[in-house]
Amino acid sequence: MYRCLELAKLGRGYVAPNPLVGAILVNKDCIIGEGYHQQFGKAHAEVNCINSVAERNKTLISQSTLYVSLEPCAHFGKTAPCADLISQNKIPKVIIGCRDPFLEVNGKGIEKLKQVGIEVIVGILEKESKELNKRFFTFHEKRRPYIILKWAQTADKKIAALSKERLLISNEFSNRLVHQWRSEEAAILIGTNTALFDDPSLNNRFTTGKNPIRLILDKHLRLPPSLKIFDNSQRTIIFNNIKQEENNNNTIFYRLDNEENVIQQIMDACYQLNIQSILVEGGAKILQSFIDADIWDEARVITNESLLVGDGLAAPQLRNALLVTEEKYRNDLIQYYRHE
Repeated sequence: MYRCLELAKLGRGYVAPNPLVGAILVNKDCIIGEGYHQQFGKAHAEVNCINSVAERNKTLISQSTLYVSLEPCAHFGKTAPCADLISQNKIPKVIIGCRDPFLEVNGKGIEKLKQVGIEVIVGILEKESKELNKRFFTFHEKRRPYIILKWAQTADKKIAALSKERLLISNEFSNRLVHQWRSEEAAILIGTNTALFDDPSLNNRFTTGKNPIRLILDKHLRLPPSLKIFDNSQRTIIFNNIKQEENNNNTIFYRLDNEENVIQQIMDACYQLNIQSILVEGGAKILQSFIDADIWDEARVITNESLLVGDGLAAPQLRNALLVTEEKYRNDLIQYYRHE
């Protein structure tokens, strides 16, 4: 099962909104096939695993045990049900990391396998299997995206100077790591002031992988069309209180109902839009709004321990946070928190 999880991780950044899944076929303690879900809309892990079996070992499939990190699907989606494929290949035993919380599957894949006489064992490395797909589980169980808060701060806990000139806080190593984080999430969110004063591209140009969907909170549509976020290079959604409009240039204007409970309205909209995870990059006001609403799952805080600015914009204040780990890149201390 550890190998299944190892394989599943190879699909990061490519399979959302599907889960990360890995699978292996074992015959007499020897792996004869392995696979993982590589890309959304393409073959699932079980299919790739069975297809990987060498021709000389095809006859062993019906005598082997299939290990898979997540319950095999039982419905027709972009692909045929994996539970049916397992049955067709007469695999006698299936060992599963954890159940799939998606309503169309949730226990149905397991039941389908049992109905045709396949021995099923569930819950092997269950905690690790759920952790791997924490975004997927949060989305289907809490009906909202998985939220990661991120900001960089000075040693005296400021995220910007009062002059409104862009303050470069994190170093080049941390910056590359942030771009990797962007490639791992479905979307990235900023507020009006961050878009206006920093004019960011919000892409992951320093690494490989898919660019995230750009989410901008601009309640009164103050942002000029000359900003980089309007360059049509990637899908962009502008949450506002004025208009609902979708054009052919990758930009959507999504009107919120009112100016109350804005964070929850964005969460509801993203659930409807099938956006499973969001990296919230700022500014301070929108980050604090997520914290105050108690809608967040992780926080990643980069502190430049050698930079002091004195007067400046104060960093957000985390609550209900548990420090999980930390690491250093030269003068940058990166702390990783989980919501308690």
